[in-house]
Amino acid sequence: MRNLILLLLCTTTLGLVSCKKDTIIQETSNRTIIFNIQPDQWVQSPDAGTYTATIDVPEIDQLNVDIEGVLVYLDHPVNKSSYIQLPYTYEGIAYSYEHYEGGIKIDIQRSVYSEDPLKPNVAIRMKVVLIPSRDVT
Repeated sequence: MRNLILLLLCTTTLGLVSCKKDTIIQETSNRTIIFNIQPDQWVQSPDAGTYTATIDVPEIDQLNVDIEGVLVYLDHPVNKSSYIQLPYTYEGIAYSYEHYEGGIKIDIQRSVYSEDPLKPNVAIRMKVVLIPSRDVT
């Protein structure tokens, strides 16, 4: 994504005004990566209460983990033309994630009063947004 900034600099000398217009284009340093999680990538826990998909995301480095922002979205469970940000709970099933250097684990698990989740049987689109940040502590 590019941000376009128009800068108008005006100076006054001896009552005369002179203006100069500059165009500055800034590239965003955010990065977006989109994956499809396939049905065979989901692994069920021994207690049957959780399905986990482990996704390689080589773009996530230790700086992302330690300081920067990592946002994760999945296809909305009903409206496939939109995303919903993790973590969230939908119809008693909790969706969450853990990120680490080189990857992300997505968990689909039962919440307190629900039954065990069903294994996804279609590909689920996942969007990861890496947001740079500066440590000021």
